[in-house]
Amino acid sequence: MDIVIAPDKFKGSLTAVEASRAIARGAIRACPSAALDEIPMADGGEGTVEALVTATRGTFRTAPVTGPLGQAIEARFGLSGDGRTAFIEMAAASGLVLVPEAERDPTRSTTRGTGELIRAALDLRVDRVVLGIGGSATNDGGSGMARAIGFRLLDADGRELPPGGGPLGRLDRIDASDRDPRLDRVELAVACDVTNPLCGPEGASAVYGPQKGADAAMVRQLDRNLARLAEVIARDLGRSVADLPGAGAAGGLGAGLVAFAGGTLQRGVDLIAQTVGLADRLKGADLCLTAEGSLDAQTAHGKTIAGVARSAAEFGCPVLAIAGGIQPGAEVLLNQGVSAYFSLCDRPMSLAEALEQAPSLLERSAEQAVRAFLAGRSRPLRGS
Repeated sequence: MDIVIAPDKFKGSLTAVEASRAIARGAIRACPSAALDEIPMADGGEGTVEALVTATRGTFRTAPVTGPLGQAIEARFGLSGDGRTAFIEMAAASGLVLVPEAERDPTRSTTRGTGELIRAALDLRVDRVVLGIGGSATNDGGSGMARAIGFRLLDADGRELPPGGGPLGRLDRIDASDRDPRLDRVELAVACDVTNPLCGPEGASAVYGPQKGADAAMVRQLDRNLARLAEVIARDLGRSVADLPGAGAAGGLGAGLVAFAGGTLQRGVDLIAQTVGLADRLKGADLCLTAEGSLDAQTAHGKTIAGVARSAAEFGCPVLAIAGGIQPGAEVLLNQGVSAYFSLCDRPMSLAEALEQAPSLLERSAEQAVRAFLAGRSRPLRGS
């Protein structure tokens, strides 16, 4: 039996790679003769680089970059096994995890390090860059990233603006004369799992600013400043990004990647599935096992399990899903390609216990899921 194993991470306990290995151990106990194809998955957030490097048999690289508050850091990115695609997580250079809670200030934090990672990828002469933009500490509309790839953002006196979302209200013009020309020869695919516009009540500042340290006054300032950035981008670069779905992702980095770097915003799980060749690997498979931390009504909207199930449904491949928690609304997945779902927890336990024991719990759940599948195949239904 051919089994494809395509889980996401279990946040706080297992990476997608670790989850894949645990599922594989359980599956092979249930069916020792099975041929397993492990494909760690992601949706563009934390763990994307590790999943893509593993799935493409690639390598990890590091580069010195500017952290979100201007500090010098080393950031990891990846290169596919064929050397043609670079994998980047903006969180590795400009992420919220890099800023102590007491120092969070989206008026100052910058995406410059993300731009420096793009430049490091261009140095490798790749044809394509896949960039996940979850987990940002920033609200600068990608202006820091733009500076790293050759743009100048100037005030009315022709002076370069300081970094961060705070100074963007003084933006007068954008100078693109030193833009890195290598960007024109590379496809930049942006894994984006939100559809927020750049500004307004559903925009970057209002929805995500508070978790990055913005109070009510800062939110209003940042929203006005991103609106100003969009105006100048439209005038000087000829790109309309204000109402673009996903423009507000990562504090407006979604908009900045489109405007400054020629990126395209794509649903994260679909982009990752395309990059790892999930569809081709599901052709002819007898079963697909997938997993992530929680199943609920939102899982159907761009999360990994839903994306894997959609791909598998094209080939009539049954999908069994395992999750740490199953919430009301999860049943909608049964109409979207998931054949059945199982809880990770096989007895009453605390969250701390579940996190600590996640590898063994996932292994056992996978074994039981495969055994149930095999039992259903072992004999025809009565009367059939």
